[in-house]
Amino acid sequence: MNRKFMVSSLYFLLLLLLPVEVVLAFTKDGCGDGECRSCHQLTKKDAAHLLKVEEKDILALKMSEVPGLWEIDLQQAKKVLPLFIDFSKQYLISGSVVKIADQQDLTRERFVDLNRVDVTQIPLDDALIVGKSSAPIKIIIFDDPQCPYCGKLQQEIKRLVEQRPDIAFYLKMFPLKRHPESYERAKAIVCAKSLAMLEESLADKEIGKPACETDQIDQNLELVARLGIGSTPTMVFPDGRVVPGFKTAEEIIVWLEKKSDQTQTTK
Repeated sequence: MNRKFMVSSLYFLLLLLLPVEVVLAFTKDGCGDGECRSCHQLTKKDAAHLLKVEEKDILALKMSEVPGLWEIDLQQAKKVLPLFIDFSKQYLISGSVVKIADQQDLTRERFVDLNRVDVTQIPLDDALIVGKSSAPIKIIIFDDPQCPYCGKLQQEIKRLVEQRPDIAFYLKMFPLKRHPESYERAKAIVCAKSLAMLEESLADKEIGKPACETDQIDQNLELVARLGIGSTPTMVFPDGRVVPGFKTAEEIIVWLEKKSDQTQTTK
């Protein structure tokens, strides 16, 4: 048995006996620490160069919870977009990154967290209330009176306020252009300030013509344009997070109890 073979065999045996984390430290292009900060670095300047944007548009940069990725908050027009760049700096991920175990959409949740609105800028005088007006937790919903998913959500929020009297929902009319009757229906509902009329409309029943002249719906349309809201139903939570789409009562509670991500930035 020659000397080279003995040395190679001894080295291989040594690797087998070492703890896993120590063995990984010997691997080519590998890192021994959990986040690989020691051998993978990305600055805002680097990220701006890779994305061909100005450095000021890179609002934050941190190591993602997904191994092998950097998470970047990029300012684009009026929105902030969460993006991912891999450690090789050759690949950009701009779509959903989902945890397989619980189907948590990390990208979507980050987008919602980054693009909050000022709830104090949303007038509630015209809103229909589901729940008690004295409830300390107020969730605003933008509804289209002919939106099927708004009808489904209506049943969920009614169920939720029975379980949680500390929560109230404030419904504002946002008629979509795709529903040609919605604008007049929304006006009729606002004029009557009738929750029953809204529910009849959501059930695809006739509700009659507006009983007053009002520009409230036009004001609402201007408001959603400023807020960047383009679909119904859309919920605005007390902390300003904007969450579009139908949610069950249980999912609403989960969103309500989510904690804001505290961004750790890299300069």
